[in-house]
Amino acid sequence: MKKSSIIGMIIIAIAIGVIMSTYADSSTYGSFGDAQETQKELHVVGTLVKEKEMVYNPEKDANYFSFYMLDNKGKECKVVFSGSKPQDFERSEQIVLTGQMVGSSFHANKILMKCPSKYTEDQVEVVEVSAQAKI
Repeated sequence: MKKSSIIGMIIIAIAIGVIMSTYADSSTYGSFGDAQETQKELHVVGTLVKEKEMVYNPEKDANYFSFYMLDNKGKECKVVFSGSKPQDFERSEQIVLTGQMVGSSFHANKILMKCPSKYTEDQVEVVEVSAQAKI
């Protein structure tokens, strides 16, 4: 075989490996029901249930925040976030969580909030919050 053929096959093999690892790490959108069935990391879109309590006590544990969310299919679930409560969380119009079900609660490692902009009524402000790794 020629050197160019060998190099070409190596490049193709590397490209296939990169594509497969990217596909394996990507999560999909779903609901709380889907998350309970698959036990894989999913993106869940929904709205905050403002009538139920939100638990965040930074004096006790600054990396524990829990609340209730209603997904787009109408299922309500308790959400636990291992990070601080995002600023203006109550004002969010829509929430996108990334995480997985643990028991009966959804453990999120990332929160993306879509909040109304404070400058114009037509625009929506997007804020993303990630849980920090505990060292």
